[in-house]
Amino acid sequence: MSRSLFASLPRADQRKKGVEYIRGLLEVRGRKSIRNIASTMGGRATDQSLHHFISESTWDWVPVRQALAQYMVPRLPVEAWVVRNTVIRKAGQHSVGVDRRFVPAAGRVLNAQEAVGVWAASGSRSSPVHWGLHLPQGWIDDVPRRSRASIPASAQLETLAVRAAKLCVQLVSEWAMPIRPMVFDAREMDVATIVESLGRRGIPLVARVDESVALAVADPALTGHSGSARMRAYEVIRATKGSRQPVRWPANGPGGGVRAGQVANVAVRLPGGRASAVRRHGGGRQLVLFGLSEGNGHNAPQLWLTDMTTAQPAALLKLCTLMDLVDHDYLAVSKAVGIEDYAGRSFGGWHRHMTLASAAHAITALAPAARGLRAAVGGTPP
Repeated sequence: MSRSLFASLPRADQRKKGVEYIRGLLEVRGRKSIRNIASTMGGRATDQSLHHFISESTWDWVPVRQALAQYMVPRLPVEAWVVRNTVIRKAGQHSVGVDRRFVPAAGRVLNAQEAVGVWAASGSRSSPVHWGLHLPQGWIDDVPRRSRASIPASAQLETLAVRAAKLCVQLVSEWAMPIRPMVFDAREMDVATIVESLGRRGIPLVARVDESVALAVADPALTGHSGSARMRAYEVIRATKGSRQPVRWPANGPGGGVRAGQVANVAVRLPGGRASAVRRHGGGRQLVLFGLSEGNGHNAPQLWLTDMTTAQPAALLKLCTLMDLVDHDYLAVSKAVGIEDYAGRSFGGWHRHMTLASAAHAITALAPAARGLRAAVGGTPP
């Protein structure tokens, strides 16, 4: 893996440090700080050298991520790309991008970084391959702060939806990764931005949406509603009561098995001009809203929007459960290899750390248990 991963790095000493850093992420116990990683390899000079390699060096992390994605595609093999919003709690205000923000999953305000990760996912394994860091207004507008963090001029204020869509498009259009469904949890994102951006490039998507998302009903058969009715997503699915169908689908993840529930689906479109843009750029693809209630159907349904209108419900639900797999693997693998442990101020340092931590995650996900992590990362670096 190390040979292909670091082929873009021009110097042998950089490739060597890349391998050493990944080994440190895999083998150091506790927090995977640069200092703790360096302590396993040498003294203070090693600490300074490794800090420079991550936080101050000029090597480009994008080709390394592209090589990682290319490596993972045939080995998982990739069934979908899963987009995960990631909140990384931090102490203090110095880590790049940190801000106090309300986190709905936690139900309170946290001091944290917010990032978007794109994961390669199969039925039983997943691994991150690309990252974007959300920079709040306070970081974008504060010139001295930007300078201290070496934030490039190209980094501008963006919504999570715009950042996520750009990562997905880059993966397919610039990196030439195979087109697979993009699975989003878009409850905190602008759905129209995602649908438009992916639709114009022919990238299929399955996105979990908030119950308040406004949609135009495109199914004249929906009882009691005209084909042009504009409704909230939860109202659309509520109107399907009595027409829901039982469904069973294979569960992704370590436990496997079969899940069961009830599903209802309705043809919809995005209201206003945005929908016409999707039709123009996306080849006239229809959207479908489906509501999933697991078990006996008494709980509030999950709401998902997709442009994969001919897919069978069980196939769509199997894609949905990839989000659960990624959540599991983030907690079980990514955190264990130090994905949240970069404490520096450098924008580039954050990206380089996330890139190498993603490689460490991939090694853990792919390496057979008996092989050993040191062997998996490779021998003497090229």
